Amino acid sequence: MRTPQRAMTSFPAFYLDHDAFRASAGLTDAQWAANEPCLRQEMRKARRDQIRAILSRAESPEGYSFTEPAQTAPRPPQARSVALSVAVEDFMSEHSPQWSLEMQNKARACLALLVEHFGQDRALATITRQSAAEMKKLVQALPVNRNTKRETRDLTLQEAIARPGLKKISAKTVNSYIDTFRRFWDWAERHGHSDVKLFNGMKVAKAKHSDEGRTAYTPDQTGKRHAALTGKASGLVKKDDYKWGALLGLYTGARLREIAQLDVADIRQEGGIWYLDINGDGPNKSLKTPAAKRRVPVHSELIRLGFLDWVAAKPKGQRLFLSFTYNAKEGYGRNLGRWFNTVFLPGLGMKERGLVFHSLRHTMVTRLAQAGVSEPLFQEIVGHERQGVAQQVYFKEGHTLAQKREAIEKFEV
Repeated sequence: MRTPQRAMTSFPAFYLDHDAFRASAGLTDAQWAANEPCLRQEMRKARRDQIRAILSRAESPEGYSFTEPAQTAPRPPQARSVALSVAVEDFMSEHSPQWSLEMQNKARACLALLVEHFGQDRALATITRQSAAEMKKLVQALPVNRNTKRETRDLTLQEAIARPGLKKISAKTVNSYIDTFRRFWDWAERHGHSDVKLFNGMKVAKAKHSDEGRTAYTPDQTGKRHAALTGKASGLVKKDDYKWGALLGLYTGARLREIAQLDVADIRQEGGIWYLDINGDGPNKSLKTPAAKRRVPVHSELIRLGFLDWVAAKPKGQRLFLSFTYNAKEGYGRNLGRWFNTVFLPGLGMKERGLVFHSLRHTMVTRLAQAGVSEPLFQEIVGHERQGVAQQVYFKEGHTLAQKREAIEKFEV
């Protein structure tokens, strides 16, 4: 038994510093001398167990590494993502019931371009701001009617873009793509599919004198057109459907399709105020946006000209304009639009770039704004989406028929 004691007595000082232990324990020399063998043995056991604990920790899954840089903070968990094609289908399923067929097709075509470029299995969360900037450049390089033109319809996206000598899509169309992308990513961010909202503020600037823009009619042009519609001297208006369809466009600012698809039952009265009930209820009827569903008072000039008498003579339960035929792309608006743009305006000498049936909306907005009508009020009259939290959240009920009638009566020819 003396051999182990000698071994413990001669334990190296660098391994067990008994002087430090004595000092920390406050032992006198006499106390240390009297208990040295036992104390050294206990110190050796403690040191052994300490080394075992260190080795055990080093071998554990959460152990230390002396070859890799230290991790100062845990890595953040990966964001839950979804495939791009799945997100697109979810987005369309949610919004399609509120959209017209035209708007659905437009949105699908825009989002199909995303899927074609990034791939249907691309995780939505991996698409970055840099990816969005690259997508914007790609859209700007798109040829006009790429999917229908013989030169490009069988080419891949990159092949079609690289094809020389082809006209590119307009700035307006580019911005339409960008806006659809923005709406999609706003939805994706709200639903936890993406950490960022992309394509905000990325629309391209239009030329100051853009050839594609529509303009309002001047007061002189409006007066000349009104006289041709209400008289017989011009000989250009051969059907009542064309006459009243064009006059409704002039005095309501409604869209071509909204007017052409009206039913007789959509001309209604409430509280002594006659109005157009513009809705998407019924076969082949649709609205461009949810904001397009609205009630627009009938202008007193239309009543004076005999519009209500003309409506009253028609059987209930049918469309208002029976001579307008349906077209899948343009609804019931094709006949009225073609006559107005290719017969009526040229016949009056008004066939100018930027002047079409849709310019009637621009005219209404311009005249009401000039008459001091507030923007939210004339937006509601023409079916534009109202802007801002106050209008969209706190003023959902909208303006009264009386308020809208007072505003629309400020439009004068």
